[in-house]
Amino acid sequence: MLPVNQEDEQREFVITRHSKGQWDRREQELLQWSDRHKPRKHPKKTLLLEQVDVDAELHRTLILLRDKHVQTEFSCAGVSLLDEPEDHSLYAYMTLIASKEAESFIHTAIKKMKHRLLVTFEPERNRYDLSSFYIGHNRSFCRLLERSAELF
Repeated sequence: MLPVNQEDEQREFVITRHSKGQWDRREQELLQWSDRHKPRKHPKKTLLLEQVDVDAELHRTLILLRDKHVQTEFSCAGVSLLDEPEDHSLYAYMTLIASKEAESFIHTAIKKMKHRLLVTFEPERNRYDLSSFYIGHNRSFCRLLERSAELF
């Protein structure tokens, strides 16, 4: 667990490291995304996991993590521009409750996913957010996250 003092409890800490060029590319993708036409084609695909609808693209990863005692809180994929725009997440993400198992998985994911992964820690909520670093890479992010869960 990261050391945290009381002043820092309401902040979010970026765990992964990215170059200025990578952050610039991410900002450019966000600008392009906001200007892009987003047609409605079909709803987000979901599957049931313990009576809860979850993104189909993250379903297997969530099962693998559950079976390995990593507690998840939220997830969203929005893997295609053809998903409903209001349901589309710019960045695929998964939220993990902080634990030794979660931290171990995060190390595995960072090793496997490198610059494609953005990990932040919220001390106040005692949770990690794992998200795709780039817009439009949600499907590959989901596949790499699943592979990380298999290796973990």
